[in-house]
Amino acid sequence: MRRAIEAPEHVDRDTRDTQFQAFMGGATQRLYRVAYLLSGDAGEAEELTQHTLVRTYTAWDRLDGGDPYAYARRILVNLHSDWWRRRRKRERPVSEVPERSAPGSDPADAVLDRASLARAIQHLSRRERAVIVCRFYLDLTEQQTAAELGVALGTVKSACSRALRKLRVDPDLSPLAHHQEAQ
Repeated sequence: MRRAIEAPEHVDRDTRDTQFQAFMGGATQRLYRVAYLLSGDAGEAEELTQHTLVRTYTAWDRLDGGDPYAYARRILVNLHSDWWRRRRKRERPVSEVPERSAPGSDPADAVLDRASLARAIQHLSRRERAVIVCRFYLDLTEQQTAAELGVALGTVKSACSRALRKLRVDPDLSPLAHHQEAQ
C-alpha cells in the first residue's frame, strides 16, 4: 500500500517575493559591478547578474537565516567561471566602469582611476582577475576567496601574487601616466 506524500510546508509566496524584492533592490547594483569587473563587458555583466538573481530566487526558501548576498555572489562567480570555460577568450575594450563617484571628490579623477583600473584588470588572466576582484573589490580573505572560487588556498596566493606583479608594472596604473596625460 502506498502512503500519500506530504506536501512541504507552504511558504507564503507574497512574503517570499517581498523579501526577495528587498534583497534584489539592494544587491543588484553590487552584483552587476562584480560581474562587470569579472567579465569586462556590460552586456555579459547584465546577463550574469540576471542569471544570478534567477538562481538566487529559486533557492530563496533554502537561504533562511543565511547570507543571501554571499550566496548570490558565489553563484555569480561560478556562472562566470562556467561561461568562460565554454567560450574562447575574447579581449574587449573597457569603455567605462559603471559606478558613481564618492560625494565630495572630483568625479573626473574617480572616473579616470576606475577606467584605468578596469583596463589594467582586463590584461590579467581570468583566474587572476577573479582572485583580484574577490580579494580586493569584495574584500574577502584568502580562505574565503579560495572557497568562493573552488580552488586551493595556494592557487589563490600564487594567482594574487602574479596578478599584483603584473598590475604594478601596468602603465595604465602608473601615477606618472596620469600626470603626463594631465599636461
